[in-house]
Amino acid sequence: MLNERQIKVLNRLLDTAGEEFEQGINARNYQSLAKVSKATAARDLAELLEKGCLSKLPGGGRSTRYSVLLG
Repeated sequence: MLNERQIKVLNRLLDTAGEEFEQGINARNYQSLAKVSKATAARDLAELLEKGCLSKLPGGGRSTRYSVLLG
C-alpha cells in the first residue's frame, strides 16, 4: 500500500505528465510537493521505486530523477 503523500505526488505526476515534470521528479521536487523532510522524500521515492511505481532516469547522485511507470 502507498501512503497519502505518495498517492498525492503520483497523482500530481500523472495529472501533469509531459508538462511540469517533463524531466522527471527528484527528491527536492518531492519534498516541496509533499511538504516533508529530505530524508522522508528519499525514503518515499525509494519505496515507490521498489514497488514499481517509478523508474530511475539516467544520472545519479544529487541529480537522480524518477519518472512514472505507466502500464
